Amino acid sequence: MMWRISVLAFLTLSLGIAADGPASFPAIAQRGVALAKTGHCAEALPLLHKAQGHIGGAELKRDLGTAGVNCAMSLDRQDDALHFIEFLNREFPGDPAILYLTTHVFSDLSIRASQKLIYTAPSSPQVHQLNAEALETQGKWKEAADEYRAVLKKDPDMPGIHYRIGRLILSQPQTDTTFADARKEFEAELKIDPSNAGAEYVLGELARQEEKWPQAIDHFSRATKLDARFADAFMGLGRSLTSAGQAAKAIAPLETAEKLQPANPETHFYLATAYMRAGRKADADREIALHKETTEKAGQKKDEIRSGVGGPQPIERPKQEP
Repeated sequence: MMWRISVLAFLTLSLGIAADGPASFPAIAQRGVALAKTGHCAEALPLLHKAQGHIGGAELKRDLGTAGVNCAMSLDRQDDALHFIEFLNREFPGDPAILYLTTHVFSDLSIRASQKLIYTAPSSPQVHQLNAEALETQGKWKEAADEYRAVLKKDPDMPGIHYRIGRLILSQPQTDTTFADARKEFEAELKIDPSNAGAEYVLGELARQEEKWPQAIDHFSRATKLDARFADAFMGLGRSLTSAGQAAKAIAPLETAEKLQPANPETHFYLATAYMRAGRKADADREIALHKETTEKAGQKKDEIRSGVGGPQPIERPKQEP
């Protein structure tokens, strides 16, 4: 009996799992990472889970989380993958490598789910919707619209489909009937789903562009009530009220839009306009200064993104006059 206990103790210690004390958890984590790197994921995952909340040191945490994600994905264990992704993002917020890994995990999970959907329910409305969304990203507006209409043939009351068709109509070159055709789809959407703030917003925007201020105000107002964080709806409401000669009433929704999107230059511009028309010059001057500041920052951010993604861009030289 003593011999068996000694052998068991030796094996346990060699695996780094002698006890669940503080000193043992780093060894458990290291053993789990080592197993993961050699493809023994079924054995590695329990160890990685066990050690996860009991280790210190950024490098070991990163290795543990990354090993957990990779193993979970290789074993097609979605819950485990999401668990370790959440752990990594909590421990390393804003880390480019972790964000890159997160992007690929969610992309892979999306592909797997879509493949499962197509395999298990090939004739379902959801497969037509999936095809439509793919066509939409490719700019194939007509083909996408046809797929969305195929969805409606199978399920006439499916929420969101008329809304998507309406957006497609507005994405195509404008004709004499564009606004009327799109409005018909958004109104049909609201009959199915009265809580669709996006449909109310677009109807408001269509009315605003046609300078139909009462209709625009009504639609934007409903959109803000349906979604209290819909900054564009608050901005649309404020713009419409200002254009309708109700600058004083426009200030409140525009101030809300500013709080929701303080870095958006447009919010400061339209709020400055409302302040000026309401006779509040000092407030208008402040917003004009903020508009200039946020515009400059937005330009700098675009330059940084352009430089980071595509490398330094050539400087455009002014054309010489003949």
